[in-house]
Amino acid sequence: MDFFTTISENVTQFLSYTGFANATFGHFAMILVGLLFLFLGIAKKWEPMLLVPIGFGIIIGNIPFTPGFQIGIYEDGSVLNYLYFGVLKGVYPPLIFLGIGAMTDFSALISNPKMMLIGAAAQFGIFGAYMTASALGFTAAEAGAIGIIGGADGPTAIFLSSKLAPDLMGAIAVSAYSYMALVPVIQPPVMRLLTNKKERLIRMKPARQVSQTEKIIFPILGLLLTTFVVPAGLPLLGMLFFGNLLKECGVTRRLANTAANPLIDIVTILLGLTVGASTQATTFLTPKSILIFILGAFSFIVATATGVIFVKIFNLFLKEENKINPLIGNAGVSAVPDSARVSHEVGLHYDKTNHLLMHAMGPNVSGVIGSAVAAGLLLGFLG
Repeated sequence: MDFFTTISENVTQFLSYTGFANATFGHFAMILVGLLFLFLGIAKKWEPMLLVPIGFGIIIGNIPFTPGFQIGIYEDGSVLNYLYFGVLKGVYPPLIFLGIGAMTDFSALISNPKMMLIGAAAQFGIFGAYMTASALGFTAAEAGAIGIIGGADGPTAIFLSSKLAPDLMGAIAVSAYSYMALVPVIQPPVMRLLTNKKERLIRMKPARQVSQTEKIIFPILGLLLTTFVVPAGLPLLGMLFFGNLLKECGVTRRLANTAANPLIDIVTILLGLTVGASTQATTFLTPKSILIFILGAFSFIVATATGVIFVKIFNLFLKEENKINPLIGNAGVSAVPDSARVSHEVGLHYDKTNHLLMHAMGPNVSGVIGSAVAAGLLLGFLG
């Protein structure tokens, strides 16, 4: 009798540990979200390098379990918790920026420095969302972390939220990466709404050739100018410009290739998977998370709109031959190179011979710098 009682108790205990016994509606809802991310990444090919790791991470993070086995991402001593350390302490974002710097050609910006103004204007979405979030009752630090979504820069959003609002980091990171993936869906309607046919057909002068010396000087000068103003952005800006110097100096090609390929790929895998897993339903599904997604969409739309509107206003002060096509204003956000590609594709829809891609890369790469500077400003004010 004792034998069968023991077996019965063991079976009962085992069943209580299964995912079925611990599942809630929230777990199934988040698993569906993870499957949606996988569908968009695999079937639609929307930012698969981001959405596939994040989507699978969401599923991993929402497998129900009994606490205490050191398997959950928020349980001390679990493997996922150790991997999540790089997100929680802001280790992964600077490494991503190192790779971005090693992959990025800043020639379009160097040849036409006024494109930096477009990238700066697009950052208004960050501060617009910050003010809105503050008005809705978020603390100043939480509002600053939410606002950075408008920069369309996932690593920057993670870096800043890890410093200002760690408890909201999962929602902010997933929101930022979601809107980065949705660039081809969100931006074109805003661009068309704010421009007329004549503006869309503007042809810009070809960019001048940039010398190798200029390319080498740029990351050094860029580092000094930006970090002396906002030292709080040093982890991101320092790694961005260092990666670019590795690429352009001509004597560290192996290091540049490592940063631009295997290193950034490894960090992207770890970042995407752990960010996805951090959406554990028991801690993630809250009214704040839903509101963050709404504010993220708002900030992204505002950033796109202000970039386009700024170009239209700027054109009022430029000679006819120097006018800028407002369709590249959307590229001021930091989604490299997707937002620049959207500028190009929308432009081709109205004129098959008007190639805007290289022009759009100027504000696009300046948006990377601008979002990191904005993060440094917010961290300096609110940290």
